[in-house]
Amino acid sequence: MKLSRALPLLPLLPVVLALNACMTVGPNYSLPKEALINAPLANAPLEGTDGAPVSQQAVPAAWWHLYDDPVLEGLVSEAMKSNADLRVAAANLARSREALGVAQAQGGFSGNASALVERAQESAEQFLLFSKLPVANEGDFGINVSYEFDLFGKLRRGVEAAGADSDAVAAAGDLARITVVASVVRAYVEACSSGEELAVAQRSLDLQKERVAVSRRLRDAGRGNQPDVTRGQTQVATLAADIPRFTARRRIAEYQLAMLLARKPSELPAAVKTCNKVPQIKQPIPVGDGAALLKRRPDVREAERQLAASTARIGVATGALYPTVSFGASAGFTGILEDIPTQPTARWAFGPLISWTFPVNGARGRVREAEADSSAALARFDGVVLNALRETETNLATYAADYNRADALRSAYQSASESANETHRLYVAGRESFISDLDATRTLTSTHAQVAAAEGQVALDQVNLFLALGGGWETDTVASNSPHQGQGSQ
Repeated sequence: MKLSRALPLLPLLPVVLALNACMTVGPNYSLPKEALINAPLANAPLEGTDGAPVSQQAVPAAWWHLYDDPVLEGLVSEAMKSNADLRVAAANLARSREALGVAQAQGGFSGNASALVERAQESAEQFLLFSKLPVANEGDFGINVSYEFDLFGKLRRGVEAAGADSDAVAAAGDLARITVVASVVRAYVEACSSGEELAVAQRSLDLQKERVAVSRRLRDAGRGNQPDVTRGQTQVATLAADIPRFTARRRIAEYQLAMLLARKPSELPAAVKTCNKVPQIKQPIPVGDGAALLKRRPDVREAERQLAASTARIGVATGALYPTVSFGASAGFTGILEDIPTQPTARWAFGPLISWTFPVNGARGRVREAEADSSAALARFDGVVLNALRETETNLATYAADYNRADALRSAYQSASESANETHRLYVAGRESFISDLDATRTLTSTHAQVAAAEGQVALDQVNLFLALGGGWETDTVASNSPHQGQGSQ
């Protein structure tokens, strides 16, 4: 563009800059009022806690500290550094942040430089000449600079969408983190629980062997018989048959733990292989309330950020319907190579450029497509909220039921122990039959095994409950970068 044509346009630049600063098409994002997260059911206190030792205190970030177990602390710390799923999550987050950087770099200033040298024969008629032009060495050297004005906010909406996508990926990484932590704790609890059940089975086997030894002595003394001994040996064999099952469960738990830590099972700490007592939490489980749960769970935050991104893309699609305005300048030398860079070969230009693609070929359909995608994202968000409440309430109810069952079984075991001891004493004294002694011992060993299994299940329920509550991802860095739900663009 010639200078005489460009100068009258200069007074328009303040108007263009003002428009660039304040006009943004598409809806500003805010959390929809009709979203289920605003409904009373999502803000009510958690139910299903009857009979369970829980409190309304906030869920701690590092909930595994409640076990006060140095071995578990070390396992979780190692998994956070070496787990393959967390490495994938970290790579995805790095990729999303780069995508955000790309979106932020769109528009504004851009430029390029070019250099062309060629031997050519130009067409004479393109210059309205009718004589053949001579062959010559030609050169074209130049630099171009332009500034794109985001008049209608298409680029700003793109940055908004990319930012929300990055937040969603960060939330997915948080979800991977708490899942890995819960898996490590669950595998450790399973290893210790199977070790405890193995120890209980071994003690029950030893007890039954003692009973058989007594029946043999009584038989040899003429106060018993061979069928009594045989029945006792049958019970011994039955108890012995359970031991390989517990051994296999322990090995499976060790394999799971080794996989989570990216090491061989033989490299696990010795304390894991010898653990025979289920880790205990010595205080009521802090569960918080429903509203805090939904703000804390990473999958809820991920779905909310995906809704924000889909809303921003409505603005991106709408902005594509409007013209693109930029202001550019170029300078260089074009002509016979031998004459460059003399004045006759110099060139320069500056001025605005308006480019508009007519809104046809489905352009308006893309806006409607983005609106439908936003509606789908809202439905997915509502579904995640409902699933979070269902998971938490289900795990609370399961924990309460299993805790009460374990408590009842402990009382039953105490009673069975007293009954078995008294029955055996009377049997040795000749005042009870061997069948009564055998039944009392069988009840004792069976109840003892049920207590160990129930306590192990309660420990697993606690892990599942913490996973449902969504704790275990918060760090200073994550907290500082966490999105604010319901905050829209201005």
